[in-house]
Amino acid sequence: QVQLVESGGGLVQAGDSLKLSCAASGRTFNSIAMGWFRQAPGKEREFVAAISASGIYTRYAESVKGRFTISRDNAENTLSLQMNTLKPEDTAVYFCAARLSSYIDTYYLSDYEYVYWGQGTQVTVSS
Repeated sequence: QVQLVESGGGLVQAGDSLKLSCAASGRTFNSIAMGWFRQAPGKEREFVAAISASGIYTRYAESVKGRFTISRDNAENTLSLQMNTLKPEDTAVYFCAARLSSYIDTYYLSDYEYVYWGQGTQVTVSS
């Protein structure tokens, strides 16, 4: 079992920055691959960013590439998402997700590939 707790959401203006965090417990953190997803009202949950268990490999959705940075601190069991130059279309509930990594150090892009989910944190970007 892996427990995930997100924090850091809030209300910001377009162009502002925000940093989300996800605290993980229950498993050796450096054995789990992690990702961020988001869900806007009336829309399906979508992939935002992913990172391998080692932290070496990362992947981003095209809509956030160059603005968001995913990172992890395996010593602190924490996943982060630094969001810069926020846009109103980034408004959503953001979820962190985790799964045990395979023997290959890689990331996962689809929500069905993840087993554990946090409760979500709201990010609202006003224009």
